Amino acid sequence: MPQSNNFQHAQYSRANPGERVSYPTFEPGVPIDSQAWKQAMAQVGAQLSRSNVKGIVFLNGHPYSDLFGSARLDEVGGLKRGYSRGISGLESLLALLRLATNGIGKTEDLIHPPLSNDASTHDALDALAQEFGNFTSDYVRKFEKGILGEDKEVIPCIRYLWSSVHHHVGRLEATIALIEFLQEWVSGRSFSKDNRVVLVAHGHAGQVLALLSNLITTGESEARPRIFEILAKYWAASPVEGRSVERLETLYKVLSEQSFLDGVLIDMVTLGTPVRYGWDTDGFGRLLHVVNHRIIRADGKRWLSKMELPQTAWEMPYQTGGDYVQQLAVAGTDVLPDSPEMEQANVDLREIFEPYDGFERWLECTRRATRCPNDGECVLVEYGIQGNEEDPRQHLYGHGCYTQSRGMVFLAEQIAKTLYSQDS
Repeated sequence: MPQSNNFQHAQYSRANPGERVSYPTFEPGVPIDSQAWKQAMAQVGAQLSRSNVKGIVFLNGHPYSDLFGSARLDEVGGLKRGYSRGISGLESLLALLRLATNGIGKTEDLIHPPLSNDASTHDALDALAQEFGNFTSDYVRKFEKGILGEDKEVIPCIRYLWSSVHHHVGRLEATIALIEFLQEWVSGRSFSKDNRVVLVAHGHAGQVLALLSNLITTGESEARPRIFEILAKYWAASPVEGRSVERLETLYKVLSEQSFLDGVLIDMVTLGTPVRYGWDTDGFGRLLHVVNHRIIRADGKRWLSKMELPQTAWEMPYQTGGDYVQQLAVAGTDVLPDSPEMEQANVDLREIFEPYDGFERWLECTRRATRCPNDGECVLVEYGIQGNEEDPRQHLYGHGCYTQSRGMVFLAEQIAKTLYSQDS
């Protein structure tokens, strides 16, 4: 996307990303806390320090929620109107997308969206999901300890849970909450304008970062006041303690006056984030996308995932094509709003954010098989089979590999190499 993206949806382009993309193969690396592990992480820390990185925030949501957004697919058609005619295997594919039948969600789970970003929720999610699609508190502590170099300069690493409400209103509210969180976190530290903060987001948390990029743009934004107007109208119609129009007015002033974080640069990393919202590159630093991608095409276009849907249902549990959440949870998918007021706000935002609505449009988007967004560097990783293929809660259909400790060094090195090697 160009600068001043103005909340436009990303383009589903099948064009070769060229030099923006690389194709490494995942190597588990050395055991955590071994001498070789410490050396590798220390080298990453040294590179981050040279690039003035002063903090890292790891973001994720509830990995056992409706990751594929199947509720919206069913609402706009699904199999109810005969769309399956002529599309072999679509019924079994949709069964793997639905939370009730894909083996990911369980009603007896102790926590469900919306999530709060507090210690008790962190602990509960760690106990439930462990490292499958979840940056545990232990992972974040080890990462911070690992990148502590010889100069003993600490780069603070923290985790942040977003609400995991997978629709436009939910993601916009989550972006507002993240902006306020970052404002408070940075204000307590002695950062300067040449310092950088890295946001590392798993899955749909990357959509929150995409919206963030549009909200914090330093360019002109015709849609930004309209978006705040929609949200203010919804908040007024559906009052909840702690949220007010005055709160939005204060935040809007911060963004319009370009005083967000007092000029500290934000770099963003997404892990398996489906291509949806476009990115506004005028307002933040560097951008990297990491995607679990297995090259199975026979036409030489290795940057694309498999186009045809019929075989996807039996491929998914074995992660034959990589991350199927990244491939299939594209425009047209979402959970359903739980009130008329929220539904109206969602409709109003959809007119701005997402022109691809309807079941047939979703099929069109999935067949375009886009892995790399229009902006930023893209690393398509051959992760192979991760977790027990018989247990969807371990592999999340190729979406659960990014947050595991066994891949910590690999991820850290990809971030350092792709975003910061130019600063050496």
